[in-house]
Amino acid sequence: MAEDGEEAKYQLVTENREVKTTSRGFTGQGTATYQNNDIYEGDFLDGHREGRGIYRYFEKGDKYDGEWKSNARHGIGKMVYNNIGEYHGYWENGKRHGEGVFTYKKTGDVYSGWWRFGEKEGHGTYVFKETGMKLVGTWEKSTMKTGQWIYPNGLYWKGNFENNKPMGKGTWYFKNGNTLEGEFDQKEKVVNEEDAEPAEDVDPDAPKKKDLIWQSSTNIAESAHQVNSVEQ
Repeated sequence: MAEDGEEAKYQLVTENREVKTTSRGFTGQGTATYQNNDIYEGDFLDGHREGRGIYRYFEKGDKYDGEWKSNARHGIGKMVYNNIGEYHGYWENGKRHGEGVFTYKKTGDVYSGWWRFGEKEGHGTYVFKETGMKLVGTWEKSTMKTGQWIYPNGLYWKGNFENNKPMGKGTWYFKNGNTLEGEFDQKEKVVNEEDAEPAEDVDPDAPKKKDLIWQSSTNIAESAHQVNSVEQ
């Protein structure tokens, strides 16, 4: 690390303890310290990060341990985001891409499933640690579009989703075999200022603060379930 007032310089120390000021043309293992004080330890191929390596991000304290290609996270790897959580799975061109698992630090919630260039896309499951509820279905741009909202007791809703919550027509399925068809609507939930949470500490893709409005289209007693203004 550079002294105060001194501009940091790039430095590469090879496995043979040779010190270089550039990685250009270098193939082998080494430790590179960048001008922003990030550090990479691992494989190089013709001057690029390629193969297996660990990258430590100085400013945020994040850390990636996994495969690289042409200076980008590519292949299988684990990324620890200091303020958010950790992801373990496939990468492509520096983005979460393919199958992987993300565990969120503050809530303990877990998403396991498919990603497309950094966003949840394809089939996936989101588990809420506090309640044990699950969202299982098809995701697009980090939002679930269709699938099931599953309670720990086996009761579940199947239908369309918006803001990662039930929206529109769908069906409740009960453990005794009964079903209840109807429709959900959503309205903005009033949140007290003291209840607000820093965005960096929660999953930005978790369900937004919404009240759910349920309207049944069948004659099964509404007392069989409590679905109005359900909290997740």
